[in-house]
Amino acid sequence: MTTSDLLFKKTRKDLEFLTSCFQKVLHQLGEHELEKILAQKSNPVDIDWEAGELEEKHIQVLSIYLQLMNLVEENAAVQGRRKLLNEKGLAAIRGSWGETFSRWKAQGLTEAEMMDCIKHTQVYPVLTAHPTEAKRKSILDLHREIYLNLVKLENNAYSHLERQALEREIIGLLERWWRSGEVYLEKPTLEMERNNVLHYFSRVFPKALQHADQQLIESWIAMGFDADKFSDTSDFPDFQLGSWVGGDRDGHPYVTADFTRDTLLEHRRMALILIKEKLQILGAQMSFSEIRNPVPTGFREKIREKAEYIGADSELALQRNPREPWRQFINLMLVQVDNTLEKRKQPVYSRSAELMEDLKVIRQSLHEIDAWSMVRQFLLPVERHIACFGFHLARLDIRQNSAFHEKAMDQILAETFRESTPYSSWSEKERVRFITEELRSNRPFAFSGKSFGPEADKVLGCFQCVKTHIDRYGDEGIGSFIISMTRSLSDLLVVYLFLREAGLDRNRYQVVPLFETIDDLQRADHILQAFLAHEAYPDRFSFQEVMLGYSDSNKDGGITASRWNIYQAEQKLTNLASPLGKRLRFFHGIGGTISRGGGKYHRFLESMPNGSLQGSIKITIQGETISQQFANLLTAGYNLEMLFSGTALQTAQSLFTGEKPRFPTEALQHLSEFAQDHYQELIRHPDFLEFYGEATPIDVLELSKIGSRPARRTGKRSLEDLRAIPWVFSWSQSRFNLTGWYGIGTAFKRIRDTQPDHYRALQDHAQSWPLLRYILIQVETNLLNADQEIMNQYAGLVSNRDTGIIFTKWITDEHRRSLEEIGELLGKERDIRRMGLLDSINRRKNALHGLHQLQLKNLKLWRASKEPDSPLVTRLLKITTALASGLKNTG
Repeated sequence: MTTSDLLFKKTRKDLEFLTSCFQKVLHQLGEHELEKILAQKSNPVDIDWEAGELEEKHIQVLSIYLQLMNLVEENAAVQGRRKLLNEKGLAAIRGSWGETFSRWKAQGLTEAEMMDCIKHTQVYPVLTAHPTEAKRKSILDLHREIYLNLVKLENNAYSHLERQALEREIIGLLERWWRSGEVYLEKPTLEMERNNVLHYFSRVFPKALQHADQQLIESWIAMGFDADKFSDTSDFPDFQLGSWVGGDRDGHPYVTADFTRDTLLEHRRMALILIKEKLQILGAQMSFSEIRNPVPTGFREKIREKAEYIGADSELALQRNPREPWRQFINLMLVQVDNTLEKRKQPVYSRSAELMEDLKVIRQSLHEIDAWSMVRQFLLPVERHIACFGFHLARLDIRQNSAFHEKAMDQILAETFRESTPYSSWSEKERVRFITEELRSNRPFAFSGKSFGPEADKVLGCFQCVKTHIDRYGDEGIGSFIISMTRSLSDLLVVYLFLREAGLDRNRYQVVPLFETIDDLQRADHILQAFLAHEAYPDRFSFQEVMLGYSDSNKDGGITASRWNIYQAEQKLTNLASPLGKRLRFFHGIGGTISRGGGKYHRFLESMPNGSLQGSIKITIQGETISQQFANLLTAGYNLEMLFSGTALQTAQSLFTGEKPRFPTEALQHLSEFAQDHYQELIRHPDFLEFYGEATPIDVLELSKIGSRPARRTGKRSLEDLRAIPWVFSWSQSRFNLTGWYGIGTAFKRIRDTQPDHYRALQDHAQSWPLLRYILIQVETNLLNADQEIMNQYAGLVSNRDTGIIFTKWITDEHRRSLEEIGELLGKERDIRRMGLLDSINRRKNALHGLHQLQLKNLKLWRASKEPDSPLVTRLLKITTALASGLKNTG
């Protein structure tokens, strides 16, 4: 029996077990009709359409069942990787350190060169508060408890009685779940969103990082390399967390300067709590007696000096462990950390670097007594934690839209240059000339605190809040200043004026362009070149950060054009920066769905242009992707390993440049243009918005309670104003999924018919060009997850029958054509090639179809009533959440 067969068998067995536990819960509660739903295996779910209140319970049964399926599949994936590793070795795990080391070895890299790649690797995940997490945190916690108990049941050493006890515990957890609500009936506040990401920052990522570091070391040793190479924090890849929660203002009116200030303080408070916990554990581990260990004279002197520095509070710290000098020193450090945390007077640690100096004292003393293994096992993890999380925990990015900045400048100049015409009416040449001249002086426009107008006051209030925090605590908790919809040099330079107004030194902070639409991506090189060459641009940065938008480019031009234009932008920007002596850090604004850049990290990283990843990468983790990838410790460690290993693998291409492979870029350029033309022909049709508005549940999603951010940037009822997330979410809910495939089938047919040489080139490179293979696999996944039967039913909601029929035919014809074209290129039987995906789709098909029928019924009723506060809205939101869980994505 193959590994795949064993995993399918395990998945079925575990799902049957959890389903049985759930049935017992329903039986105990007297819900016998609901119990029957779970007994249906191969037939469509039988729902009583006149069930009234029972319909609410139908929704909840199917929702829980689908989420149990997700837990089972996640556990099977973990066990599958373990089995593959045991049978075929580390290199068999795609994207792992084992695979990367094996590939490097085959390429002829030496051990020293490999270490150089690892040391150059920087991975900066950024958690965002986009409205895509449809589950409450309490439900996510229940998932975790059930998962852990399921894992325990795999231990064959447990007795029959112990296994029965675990089963009863799972049944109890399922009853708790059944009795809990799942949907945010009140819209989450910013504070709730901040608490959610803080949980991951403080309780998940530090453990996941330790797990990923250990995997690196074990993989290195397994290759026969020197284990002592990883003895210092600088030997590991650099890791820094980022956040947009509390810093992202783009279309989010509720993010105020006060909230930004409080967020920075919360980050700092939690970081210090974590350090205190780490030091307490380290103190317990450093129980070395001076009777058994010679205490270096220099270390005794350091203890004395620190005790004098701390003063009276040191007495108790020293008395607690009288013959254990290492514990005494750590006790003194804890006094100082407590002072810092509680904001007492001196002595405190003013910066994390000061605490690291004290850890160096401990390290040196342990080296002097030859306790090398104690350093590696106990001290190094603490040093690594502080190097990565410091006193700031995560760096807060500040993001705002260029149009908002333009309004702010109108207001500032109206107050300071009263005879001037509005800034918004100036040409780009006039704007650049004015800003350039202004930046030659450090004089602000006005005295601190002056009010200019609503937009200007919000912008300057944010910058002044950042300045206040930096003055007190330093700037390690401040990330980048990101400008959404960057369309000109002045969009970037104007931020330097805001920095000047707040008294911030522009030489210390990254101003980052965000190129989002297809047109913006195509012009990105001209804007960046002008920026890097401008006299006000600081020379001190080792990297210039550039953000690339996957969501809006997809909404704008379709998935093929989006991927190709992002690839082209990376290549062009890298080529222009290199002669200027600049390296770029691309910040990939990806989402959870394939349409928005989601998918396996190793495939994503491999698809980048050769040499464009120059050691440092920043990447967003959004919404439900956070819990899917990081709620489970083993899955979290695996995903971090993929990011570290994949980034290092790509970095080697820029450090050790060999002969670059040649790919048919001209052919893919034509394919992208054909796909974009066909996609835009659809979305620009005059009746498209009518079809979209009625054939998807977009009107429900705009009322959803899964995030604090409005669904539209300004409130206009237009496709341009609609955020990319609800755009993708709505097509996913109605099973069209067209944001992830539409246009590619026609594009391949057209290129085959009109440019056969280009078609053959693409065909020849379908397996060998990582970018093309990535596009084909991702698009095929979206095509398979689409469901023509369900599409037709949602299209039936369109009131204008002719409109519904026309668009449905276009979409279903393109769906069929795309499946055929991609199948031709990828070869093999799809049933064999995509066995795992098809198995997952078939497993959840009946439950999903039942939920779709409920959504269709309630959509009709709600739209007929036209009542925004109808109880039907709450029911529809529950169905939406259940479908999102079953489909494993929102936006």
